[in-house]
Amino acid sequence: MMKEPLLDHDSSSLPEATSSKSLFTNAGLFSKITFSWMGPLLDLGKRKTLDLNDVPLLDDSDSVHGIVPKFKSKITSISATGQYSDVTAFKLAKALVLTTWKLIIVTAVYALLRTVTSYVGLYLIEYFVSYLNESPRTNKTGYLLVLAFVVAQLVEGLSSRHLLFRSQQLGVRAALIATIYQKGLSLSSQSRQGSSSGELINVVNLDAECVGDFNWSMHELWLLPVQITLAMIILYSTLGLAAFAALAATVLTMLANIPLGRIEQNYQEKTMNTKDARMNAMSEILQNIRILKLQGWELIFLSKIKDLRKIEMNWIKKYVYTSAMLMSVFFGAPAFVAMITFGACILFGIPLETGKVLSALATFRQLQGPIHSLPDSISSIISTKVSLDRICSFLRLEELSSNAVTKLPSGSTDISIDVSNGCFSWDTSSQVPTLQDLNFRVQQGKRVAICGTVGSGKSSLLSCILGEISKLLGEVQTCGSIACVSQSPWIQSGTIEQSILFGTQMNRERYETVLEACSLKNDLDILPLGDQTIIGERGINLSGGQKQRIQIARALYQDADIFLFDDPFSAVDARTGLHLFKVCLDI
Repeated sequence: MMKEPLLDHDSSSLPEATSSKSLFTNAGLFSKITFSWMGPLLDLGKRKTLDLNDVPLLDDSDSVHGIVPKFKSKITSISATGQYSDVTAFKLAKALVLTTWKLIIVTAVYALLRTVTSYVGLYLIEYFVSYLNESPRTNKTGYLLVLAFVVAQLVEGLSSRHLLFRSQQLGVRAALIATIYQKGLSLSSQSRQGSSSGELINVVNLDAECVGDFNWSMHELWLLPVQITLAMIILYSTLGLAAFAALAATVLTMLANIPLGRIEQNYQEKTMNTKDARMNAMSEILQNIRILKLQGWELIFLSKIKDLRKIEMNWIKKYVYTSAMLMSVFFGAPAFVAMITFGACILFGIPLETGKVLSALATFRQLQGPIHSLPDSISSIISTKVSLDRICSFLRLEELSSNAVTKLPSGSTDISIDVSNGCFSWDTSSQVPTLQDLNFRVQQGKRVAICGTVGSGKSSLLSCILGEISKLLGEVQTCGSIACVSQSPWIQSGTIEQSILFGTQMNRERYETVLEACSLKNDLDILPLGDQTIIGERGINLSGGQKQRIQIARALYQDADIFLFDDPFSAVDARTGLHLFKVCLDI
């Protein structure tokens, strides 16, 4: 059920969309170089508005299903324990590099090719000016110079486009988000209490995106020495020893960034910590907004949010001011380098001819780009390091034990649930366990009711069967699939039919039987679109009883071997509860 795709691509206007490989995978070498493999899709978009079925599928290597297993295997091989418990920022970065090293090399080649070709024109400026100053000009030399300019610009443009495309193809952000999401599903109860949903949202939306955006700037640092070397070659060929003055001035501007970069890193960490605190408070307020409204506490909590926001703004201002200082230092770097270089030319007596001056000025302008981007690159590295640390701290949280429940295949035994010498606790550090000395068996086909006062551990008992509570001692064994109805209803966004089917195929006869058993027929008749009515966020347009009965219908439709109901009749009236009790148990 969980492996079914949420998006259906059965019908497609493009024949390639239904194939096992993507358009890019099936394309030839020339088609990949010129991006002509996008032609069919662009032609279709010209003739009609594109919809989801018109978009071709991704190749397995470019999808989450292809990159996540590789990423996890690399983390397992790097980690000493084979788990996330000892993962660090360095190990996480190493795993990402080992997962995508082939594409990283490809992007590095394109980045180097783009850099080298961008300096070809600068090198030819002096020759072009000399050619224009010649009295008898030869057409052959002029044609060769123009051809060299055109080819260099063409190669630079293609390499730039391929660099952007391949950087998007790395899939670092997708791998991190999928890993974080799977980690969030397997967190232990104690870890869930220590980390809120606001922290998880920040890790996914901010940190994973920050690491993914590093694809665009990861080549800037190692390319900077290459660019400076190429610029020095051009300057030395035109200005001689004055080129070393330009190199010294460039190094000085780069060294001025080191202390500011350290200060910026500190401010970045403080900003992210205060952002976490504000997001946690906002998440708690939004989850309990009804209580705040009833008690009239809106202004009190609003002032708390404003105080947290004020602290966050204070660190953001410091971070922005430091970034502005970095930008101002490097903004004046090209003019500073030009002043030092031409001053050295005057001191050394080097003649400043037209071609030499134009070539030097063009080279300084070309260096202005990487020098200006250096603060952004350093800021990106700092932000990526902070984000990697935060992701690692989340991945190191305690998980539920994978062997907490022994799951047997359906039909292998006549015992559905077997708990022996069970001892469970929500807080593993507590000396008093939540449940202890549990010994019971449930035969297949039997109906078992568990009664007790409020807080006696009924929900915890179901959680230990599901493996959602830490097991201290004992054995838990289940046979077959399990469908659970929680005490607080969870409703999937979408139509009522989609929430009941939950990704499974439609069986109309069973579907109608489930609707009748859960007393949903009358409710669907009242709704304007029946079971095709869109459910609002968290089922806001449904009553509590309707949400609970839809949740019961979803569990019954799965036709599981074991059904776990946690107070399923609490939100329905007595008549409906009696109907559910009599009919649902016999379906």
